[in-house]
Amino acid sequence: MVRKKKSSFRTAPAKLSFDSAALVKKLLSAVPERARDVLSRRFGLGTNTTRETLESIGSRAGITRERVRQIERAGLDALRASSAFREAEPFFEELRQHIVAEGGIISEEHLLSSLASDPRGKNRFRFLLVVGSAFFRERETDDFYTRWHVDPAIAENVHAALTRLYDSLPDKDVIPENALLDRFLEELRGVNDAYRDEEILKRWLSLSKRIAPNPLAEWGRATSPAVRTKGVRDYAYLVIKRAGKPLHFSEVAKAITELFSKKAHVATTHNELIKDSRFVLVGRGLYALTEWGYAPGVVRDVIHDILTREGPLPKEEIMRKVKEVRFVKENTILVNLNDSRYFMRQKDGNYIPVS
Repeated sequence: MVRKKKSSFRTAPAKLSFDSAALVKKLLSAVPERARDVLSRRFGLGTNTTRETLESIGSRAGITRERVRQIERAGLDALRASSAFREAEPFFEELRQHIVAEGGIISEEHLLSSLASDPRGKNRFRFLLVVGSAFFRERETDDFYTRWHVDPAIAENVHAALTRLYDSLPDKDVIPENALLDRFLEELRGVNDAYRDEEILKRWLSLSKRIAPNPLAEWGRATSPAVRTKGVRDYAYLVIKRAGKPLHFSEVAKAITELFSKKAHVATTHNELIKDSRFVLVGRGLYALTEWGYAPGVVRDVIHDILTREGPLPKEEIMRKVKEVRFVKENTILVNLNDSRYFMRQKDGNYIPVS
């Protein structure tokens, strides 16, 4: 069972006992000047917070990219061998404990945001993470964002569980957040009870590029149309899917505004629904989803499809079947059915399409 919390991710930087600026300054003072300059530029630790590449530093200094890399490596080695580094061990341990409290593995974006609110502060903590021996960085891949961890076993468990969770999700449908968290817990093998926490599980989910929530806190594959929301059409899709029944375009526009705080004009919403093949007009201004089995076309087209698919049928059966997929009056169906240009009534009372 997942332990619930009211909030999700931390919104304010964590309060640590040490001053990151003072600590970084002390650590850098333990390396030669040339290496200190390279490290400052590589990590954006000076007045310029932009992190420079090996190429740009080498070009400015008139040396090769490889030579810059050697200077950087020598500077880090000298720093780790210094008394300043040994004296900073309690601070690195505090930083490690912070990551443990955040779940043991966390995306770089969320980790740095949990430690500092400004680019300069984030650069300092990125530097400390690289310098410290307890921190492991995993590069971004097609499946995962860049992340940091302090326990390879936990990291491997979470990576494998996220992969299995993705494989278990349907291509298009979404599931409620609570159900997804429970399913995620089932995929995690022997996770410590301390991590059975809603906030930590969501943080682990955010590592995946392939699993994502929509604005209604429903989760699914990131490619699912029920997750991607780029405009009125996508919001309309979520609104109608959530309702589970056809809605008038004016209702759709109103729901978009109420649910997502996105101003949706009625006329604009109607126009967007008409243009998108995910929606089918099934009545006067009523739209349903194609994935529910509705096919496009006017009432005449619907009757023709029914008779072509099922053969000759009596009037009552035709009307019943049309009403299953269109919200129209019986008279509208009869007017179309009695149009001799398209349909013919046989002697037995059944109707067939005119070929």
